Amino acid sequence: SSGINAEWPLRPGTSNATMATKLKLVTIVAYIAITYADIFMSNPRGSNNRLNEESNNRANGNRLFDSQNNNKGGYNVGERFPKKNTKDPRHQYRMQYFGSGAGEDETSFLTVEWANQHGCGPRNRKSTCNVVIQYMCMTNGTDAEYPTSGKTAAEGHRRATYMRDGTSTETQGYQKPKKKLSKETQDAYEERIASILKNDINADRGLHESLQWYDMCRYREANGGLFRADQQLNNDNVGYVPAFRTRQNSAGTRRGYECPEERDYYPYWIPTIQGQYNADEQKTSWLDAAYLGERCTSTVAQSFNTRDKFRCVLDIHRDYGRSIDEESCKAEGGRWVSFPSYLEILEDIRTE
Repeated sequence: SSGINAEWPLRPGTSNATMATKLKLVTIVAYIAITYADIFMSNPRGSNNRLNEESNNRANGNRLFDSQNNNKGGYNVGERFPKKNTKDPRHQYRMQYFGSGAGEDETSFLTVEWANQHGCGPRNRKSTCNVVIQYMCMTNGTDAEYPTSGKTAAEGHRRATYMRDGTSTETQGYQKPKKKLSKETQDAYEERIASILKNDINADRGLHESLQWYDMCRYREANGGLFRADQQLNNDNVGYVPAFRTRQNSAGTRRGYECPEERDYYPYWIPTIQGQYNADEQKTSWLDAAYLGERCTSTVAQSFNTRDKFRCVLDIHRDYGRSIDEESCKAEGGRWVSFPSYLEILEDIRTE
């Protein structure tokens, strides 16, 4: 394994409380985006889909995302108190980081460390790679906003809103359309989503991406220009290969609500972590905190940080469909809509 270390300055002028929140969120989510090719996160601690296991091996490698790591890798969330906790997320240990001062000469640094299992570096062309570190911020909600029980669709929708580690190692539920995607009527779609929100979204299970983000992935056509080697991907009887099947995920295995194509290919061509289209408010997307590599010019130019992304918006309740280009979108009866990331571009972040 090759160890890598990078440091990011904490922004001066930010209060300790605010910075602790920002970096706590980075700790929760930054490892998710970079555990691609057997990368082992050391600091902040990477989960490898772990939670509170009392075993050497993780309990569920499909809990939240596809880490492609060994079962023994990663760190548990950990407990705040001596007794085992499987019910109350407030009893989980959460790492916090504090800035030391508001002045330019009082900058604090968050050290990020990981190991690439298969090597990575410029000395051998066969091991050349780029590493992209991404993060995502989302509110955890209050106790009043985040019901832990109840079987109404409204409560299920609220349970589906907030990012969390969860207290159970089980994967969130999902229901496939009863008919072919192209044959699913509007009423059938609404009934299916309402049923998932009511019966399959659990407050005690971890959640990163949204239900609708994954559902979009099952509708959206896979990019036919991607290298698939000798894989013959299933078209799921809809006439095209959906985006949840890729060369590395040919079986279409679901891991949380992660979209396999978005995870496997970067920069992605569709705006990430979006829900139903709303011109006034959009879900927070994955954002790039740093690019570590010698050939990052084109990568930076295509990042969601630096350019808007488009997707096809249909004028029906299910506002997402097959198309991944403007011409196909118009033929599908949709509008080709631009989505900004809605968060700052981290221009002053540098590695040391």
